[in-house]
Order: sequence, then structure tokens, then C-alpha cells
Amino acid sequence: QVQLAESGGRSVEAGGSLRLSCAASGSAAFFTVAWFRQAPGKKREFVAGITLMGDKPYYSDVVKGRFTISRDSAQNTVSLQMNSLAPEDTAVYYCAAGRSIAVVPNTRAYDSWGQGTQVTVSS
Repeated sequence: QVQLAESGGRSVEAGGSLRLSCAASGSAAFFTVAWFRQAPGKKREFVAGITLMGDKPYYSDVVKGRFTISRDSAQNTVSLQMNSLAPEDTAVYYCAAGRSIAVVPNTRAYDSWGQGTQVTVSS
């Protein structure tokens, strides 16, 4: 498996911005990295994903236009820039890595998961 470590979560006011980072390590192969989030009492949902080629990022409709996923191959990190945050974005955000060659917006496509980082948006 791949070891993933998220960082960057914190409390922010509505309308603010945050940048989450996911650092990957280990020798296992993976081809896609995605961000998911889970709010209390809700299912884990797909947020955004990107292939190791760095092309064709894929976003959920809820975050499209507000969030941007990017990849830094030199540092083996994937970042999620989140703008115009709203209280509905409050959740634990998880980074996940998978072996699919395309982004799949489903938790079952990902083998490795980080511990999560809390994002809280206050109104």
C-alpha cells in the first residue's frame, strides 16, 4: 500500500480559503489520487481526483468551480485548493490513492487512505 498523510485542515470562516496537502510515500504503485470528505452522520463522498499524468482533473458538481486539485510530482504531493468555502463544506477530508488509470468517484476504487484532516467552516 501507499502511505498517505493529509495536512492543512483547520477552522475558517465562510467565504475563506484553505489548501490541503496529501503527501504520498511507499513503494506500491498507484495511478490516481482523490480527495473525499465525510461530514458527521453522512457517507464519505468524492470531492476531486487527478491521475498521475496530472491531466483531466475530475470534480464533484458540489465543488466544481471552487476547488482545484493539483499534483506536484517532484514532491509526491497532491493538493486541494478550496475557495469560497461554505459551512456545508465542513467535514473530515481524506486523501486516497488507487490503481485505476482514470479517476473514479467511488471509494471502492481506492486502496490506500490517509487518516483525514478536519475542515470546519463557520458562518
